[in-house]
Amino acid sequence: MSRKITDLDQLTDHADVLLCDVWGVIHNGVNPYLLSVEALKAARARGQTVILITNSPRPADGVIRQFDTIGVERECWDDIVTSGDVTRRLVQEAPKQIYFLGPERDKPLIEGLDVDLVQPDAAAAVVCSGLFDDETETAEDYRTLLAGFQARGLPLICANPDREVERGDRLVPCAGALADLYSELGGATRIAGKPHAPIYREAMSRARAIRGEVSLDRTLAIGDGVHTDIRGALDNGVEALFIARGVHAREYMDGRVTNEHRLESFLTSAGVAPAYWMEWLA
Repeated sequence: MSRKITDLDQLTDHADVLLCDVWGVIHNGVNPYLLSVEALKAARARGQTVILITNSPRPADGVIRQFDTIGVERECWDDIVTSGDVTRRLVQEAPKQIYFLGPERDKPLIEGLDVDLVQPDAAAAVVCSGLFDDETETAEDYRTLLAGFQARGLPLICANPDREVERGDRLVPCAGALADLYSELGGATRIAGKPHAPIYREAMSRARAIRGEVSLDRTLAIGDGVHTDIRGALDNGVEALFIARGVHAREYMDGRVTNEHRLESFLTSAGVAPAYWMEWLA
């Protein structure tokens, strides 16, 4: 059973480094969670190092611009590592002729890289940051396009392994849903973001640059996604704190109350066992 806590400062003695998710923990894409921001500021004031680790397909400066727009204070983190940051290395290793599958706002992912953006029929690889219009489309709308890529043996580089995220009070699909479909079709995917190891290696490297040698057993990962945040932490030797009022809340909420029995059943069915859980990061 995961231990329920009510305040992040209950774990001050357990961790020197916090690897904290962003979407669903610090904001919902529209509004910041002010208690979460204050909790991370307080953790830093106590001497803990906060590395934000997000599956955003944008490099970190794009995430910071979004923070500034919606009102997430810069004092709540020491450094930021994005899936976009680590995915750029995969793009550099791929064939040069790239089809970019995603909205225009994600194009900074490939800025400065030696790639040629081409149409689908000329591509040797696909870089996927998301759906063109995640407000109206689903992964199924891309089945024919992806099947064509799979038939030609093209690798799909997924820049955001999340399958869906909260945007305000709605859930919208992400690139991870397209990567799942591509795998289902028999296509080869390449992923560096959570839950895969490259983003954790980079996050720990950033933490060591700030405070010197850091042990994984003195590190705590915080997140609301069981398949990315929690699975990634556990697979990479990091203790995890699950935030219940995030992307999976519909699975175990009774009205405005978390049904703890259903929550534990949900975590068990997902095959994860975070050490701790709390309603909101506070």
